[in-house]
Order: sequence, then C-alpha cells, then structure tokens
Amino acid sequence: MNGPLPDRILVYGVTGSGKSTAALAIGARTGLPATLVDELTWLPGWVPVEEAVQRERIGAIVSEDRWVLDSAYGAWLDLVLPRTQLVVGLDYPRWLSFARLVRRTVSGAVTKEPRCNGNVESWRNMVSSDSILVWHFRSFARKRARMRAWAADPEGPEVLLFSHPRELAAWMAELGRG
Repeated sequence: MNGPLPDRILVYGVTGSGKSTAALAIGARTGLPATLVDELTWLPGWVPVEEAVQRERIGAIVSEDRWVLDSAYGAWLDLVLPRTQLVVGLDYPRWLSFARLVRRTVSGAVTKEPRCNGNVESWRNMVSSDSILVWHFRSFARKRARMRAWAADPEGPEVLLFSHPRELAAWMAELGRG
C-alpha cells in the first residue's frame, strides 16, 4: 500500500482467521476507532440481534468518517463496502484458520472466559449443528471467494490480501511509522 493509511478499514476473513485481533491491533497502531462486530450482533445466550437492528447499528458506525470493523456480514455488507477505503483480507489456508478456531473455542469452553456480551463457549455448542466450527466449513469458500473477487475488482476499495499471519504482522509493524 502506498501513501497514508485510509480512515475506513474493513478487516475481513474466514471464521477463525483473527479478524478481531487484527482490527484491535490496527486501531491501536493508528488511533482509528475499532468496532468488534460480534458485540453488536449477539445478545447474551448467543441469541442473534434482529437483522434490522444490526443494520441500524452498523449503518451508524460506517456513516462516521473513521473506523475499523472486524467483519461484514452478508446481511449488511451493502452498507459497509461502499464506505470502505481499505479491506485487510486475511486469506489464510483452511488448516490455519480452523486450527486457530478450534484452539480458541476449546480454550473458551475450558476457561469459560466470556466472549462478546458475556457469552461463553460450551462443549454442547461446540458439537451442535450450528457450532462455530461447523460454520467455518459452511462459510470458508464463500468468504475466501468474496475477498479474492474484491481484490480483482478495480472499481472497489483497495484490498490487501495476506496469506499468512506473519505477512499481516510485517504490514502492521509499519503502521504509524513516519
């Protein structure tokens, strides 16, 4: 990427790729306000927030001049992408993102460390048909194809695709310098 860092950044990737961690790190390095989307889309008990409310919340954030979002669900991607100036794409191999997701999910089930809005992982949720682990497999190809299509589209925002966490780390090490 050449020139100054844009003010509106979408961190996008497959489930388990580290979007939230990356968004928070980008925000810390740049001073851009980072929003973790799961905090706005899940209620306690892993109950999803109504789609209309999600759209309203995300619409308010992306109407601002400066932000970092750690995801963009398909239900309101139309609000986010037109305002996005840079997509940081975490285009990691399935084995890497899935291994991270399993480690995080198992750790959460063991420690009961709260995730978004006080939600905790459970062994029962981990093996259910709507488990985040199952979701990884259902959504991987679609999310990867979406990132790659954005990168190939000269009309869309700039896209930086990272194929390994060390590439992202090297790019982030340069943020805020100069």
